[in-house]
Amino acid sequence: MSYSEETNRNQASLLSITEALEANDLRAVRDQLATLHPSELADVLESFPPEIRDELWVHVDAEVEGDVLAEANDQVRAALLENMLPHEVAAATATLDTDDVADILQDLPESFADEVLRSMDEQNRSRIASILHYPEDTAGGLMNVDVVTVRADVEVETVLRYLRRHGAVPQKTDSLMVVDRENTYLGVVSLSALVCAPAETYVGDLMQLDAEGIPADTPEADVARQFEQRDLLSAAVVDSRGTLLGRITVDDVIDVIREQGVHSLMSAAGLDEEDDIFAPVVVSTRRRATWLGINLATAFLAAWVIGRFEGTIEEIVALAILMPVVASMGGVAGSQTLTIVIRGLALGQIGRANARLLLYRELAIGGLNGLLWAVVVALIGGLWFQDASLGLVIGAAVVVNLLIAAFAGAVIPLVLRRINVDPALAGGVVLTTVTDVVGFVAFLGLATVFLL
Repeated sequence: MSYSEETNRNQASLLSITEALEANDLRAVRDQLATLHPSELADVLESFPPEIRDELWVHVDAEVEGDVLAEANDQVRAALLENMLPHEVAAATATLDTDDVADILQDLPESFADEVLRSMDEQNRSRIASILHYPEDTAGGLMNVDVVTVRADVEVETVLRYLRRHGAVPQKTDSLMVVDRENTYLGVVSLSALVCAPAETYVGDLMQLDAEGIPADTPEADVARQFEQRDLLSAAVVDSRGTLLGRITVDDVIDVIREQGVHSLMSAAGLDEEDDIFAPVVVSTRRRATWLGINLATAFLAAWVIGRFEGTIEEIVALAILMPVVASMGGVAGSQTLTIVIRGLALGQIGRANARLLLYRELAIGGLNGLLWAVVVALIGGLWFQDASLGLVIGAAVVVNLLIAAFAGAVIPLVLRRINVDPALAGGVVLTTVTDVVGFVAFLGLATVFLL
C-alpha cells in the first residue's frame, strides 16, 4: 500500500468513526475499531481530543490494548494509563515483549509502576526489572531479554532437537546467541546455518565471532548507527564483563530512527516530538511561549542594531529596502551549513578529528557563493537605484555575511553539543540572530563609511 493510499484509508477510518460517534452507533464504532491494526488504532486515538479518546478506548478490544499502548506516543499513552488499574495494565501487557512493557511502565509514576510489577508473576517481574535498570534511551532500555542461547561445544543435531522440544522461539529470532557456562557472550549462529549444516557439526564451527555485543549503556543513537552500518537484524546486549543480558531487534531500531527524524523536525520549532496534538491549550501555549519569547528577544536585538544606524537609513532610504536581502542570504547559507553539521553529528561523522577540516570547507563554499551572489546582488541593486556605490556596498555585505554564516553554521552546533544543548533545538535560533545582526551591521556599517 502506497503512502497516499494509507493516508486516505486513515482519513476514511477517522471519518467513519466520527460519523458513528455522532450517530451514537456504538456497535459501528466497535466494528470499525476491530478492523484496525494496533498501530492504526494508536494513530486514531492520537487524532482525537482527550474526551473522545477516552470514549473510544472503552471500545478497544482488551486483547490488543497492550499493543495499542506500545504504539501510542508517550503523552497519549500516559493519559490512557491514568484511567487503568494496576492489574488491568498487567493484564493488557501480558503478551507484549519485555522491552515494550518496560517502555510503558517508564511512563507511569514510580509507585503505580511498582503496583503493576507486583501484579505480574515472578518470572515476568524479574525480566522487566532487568530492563528498567537501564535508561530507556540506551541499549539496555531497548533490549528484549527473551533470548535463546546455546553453547559452542554442542552439536547441531542437539540444538535442533532442543528447538523442536522448546516450541515457539521468540519473535524476530534470526540467530541464536552463543555463550559459555558463565553466560559470557561469544558470538551468534544463524538459524539458516544450523538448518543447512551436517548434524554432527559443532556450533562453535558455525558461529560468527565478529558479531560483537553492544554494551548496555550505549546510547540508542549509537545503537541505530551500528545496525545501519552493519546491516544487522538483531544484536546481543552485554554488560561491562561481557555477560549476555538480552538482544535488540531491528524493529526497535526502526522506532529509534523514526523518533530521531521526528525529533529533528519538531526541535527546529522548539517542540517536543511526543507532544499530543490535542494537548490542553494552556499546556501547549506555555510550551510554545518559551521559544516565542527567545525569538522576540533576538528580534529586538536585530532591531536595536538597525536603530544604531537610524541616521544612515534616513539619509539613504534605499538601505531599508535592501536590508532584508543581506540578512536573508546569510540566513539561508547558514541554515545549509547548520543542517549538514547537525546531520554529521547525529551520524557520528563529525568530531574533534575533522571539525577543523569541515570548517575550512564550509568557509570556502561560503566565500565562493558570496562572491558569486555578490556580483548578482550588486548589479541588481546598482541598476535598481542607479547607484554603483550602493551596489558595491551591498555586494560586499553579502560576501561578509555569507562567510560569517558559514562559520556560525559550522561552529554553533559543535559548541552547543559541547555544552550538552541539543543543536537541533537551539541551533536555528542562535544562527538566525548571528546572520541578522552581522548582515545589518555589515551592510549599514559599510554604507555609513562609504556612502555618507
